[in-house]
Amino acid sequence: MEYLDKALEKLKEWARKLVESLLGPEPEPEAELIPIPVDRARR
Repeated sequence: MEYLDKALEKLKEWARKLVESLLGPEPEPEAELIPIPVDRARR
């Protein structure tokens, strides 16, 4: 079974590389904005 697992992993890796070469790399998720506290001037 270990041999089959290794073969499947290799096939998945090749398929991923093939898709990336045809369609381009997967888009990276946009960075989540972090709220920054701002001191408001008192009136």
